[in-house]
Amino acid sequence: MDSYRHKGLRNRLVQEVIQKGINDENVLSAIANVPRHMFFESSFIQFAYQDKAFPIGAGQTISQPYTVAFQSELLEIKPGHKVLEVGTGSGYQAAVLCEMGAKVYSIERQKELHLKSSKLLPRMGYKLRFFLGDGYKGLPQFEPFNSIVVTAGAPQIPEDLLTQLAIGGRLVIPVGGDDFQIMTRITRESETEFSQEEFGNFAFVPMLKGVVK
Repeated sequence: MDSYRHKGLRNRLVQEVIQKGINDENVLSAIANVPRHMFFESSFIQFAYQDKAFPIGAGQTISQPYTVAFQSELLEIKPGHKVLEVGTGSGYQAAVLCEMGAKVYSIERQKELHLKSSKLLPRMGYKLRFFLGDGYKGLPQFEPFNSIVVTAGAPQIPEDLLTQLAIGGRLVIPVGGDDFQIMTRITRESETEFSQEEFGNFAFVPMLKGVVK
C-alpha cells in the first residue's frame, strides 16, 4: 500500500537528494514516484525513506537513494532508451529506470534476489525483462544498449559491456577495490573509440562473476 504519508516521506527524500546536487527533473520525479518501502520487510519500513543503504539479504544492500539518483542522472536517459542494469538486487534501481521511461533489461547473478525482484516489480506495475546470469558478460543477444548501469563495485571495466553499448551510449560503473570505487562514465564515441569521465568516490558491494543458484 502506498499512502499519503509515504508520498510525503518521498517528497522529503527528494529534497535531500536535491540538496546533495541532483537536479535532473526526470530522476527527481522517479525518486518521488517509486514506493521504496515496498522493497523492505514490514518490520524495517521506517528505514525506507532515509537516504541510506540497507541490507536486503544474500550479502547485498538496497542502494542509498542518492547513489541511485546519481547513477541515473549520469545515464542521461530519454524515454524509450534501452538500458541494461547489471545487478538487479532489490529491484529499486530498476524501478527508478522504469519510471524514467527506459526499456529495462536487468541481470542478477543471485537466484534468490532474481526470483524475489522478478515477482515484486511486475506486482508494483513495472514492466521490464529479468535475467539470471553473469553481469560481466552482459546480454549480447539484446545489444546495443543506449545505457548500461552497474550497481556493484568492479575491479576493472568489463570489455563485454563496452562492446554492447550503442554509439553515443554510456556505461556508468563504480571501479576500484573493496574499500571504495570511483564512479566512472564511459561514452562510446565510435566503433573503436571511448571517452572516460570520473565522478568521485562511492562504496558498493563487490561485482562478482558466475551465478549463485
